Amino acid sequence: MAKSLLIISRQSPWSGPSAREALDIALAGGAFDLPLGLLFLDDGVLQLAPAQQPAAVQQKDLAANLQALPLFGVESLYASARSLQERGLEPRALTLAVEVLDDAALIALIDRYDQVITL
Repeated sequence: MAKSLLIISRQSPWSGPSAREALDIALAGGAFDLPLGLLFLDDGVLQLAPAQQPAAVQQKDLAANLQALPLFGVESLYASARSLQERGLEPRALTLAVEVLDDAALIALIDRYDQVITL
């Protein structure tokens, strides 16, 4: 059986290539039926914010990649409750359905996966 992989995306969608790279890894892993999860942490939760205008900062829109995750079998999607709260984001207003986890649940989540990549 393949080892499980947790991808932790910690960068905002406009701060560089890390957010896109995390999504690309998740989509590729999902295409190969790799057991994986994707955790949005710190500024990474900003990828889930509605009504983004990436063209204003000369960036590409990640919305299509985010919406494709479940189509590629990536259904284990998580976000940090603390990160959402600190950035004023309401879980029900996010552009993608994620399981919102408190700090204790985040530790347990990370422990469940065989390998962890942080971008």
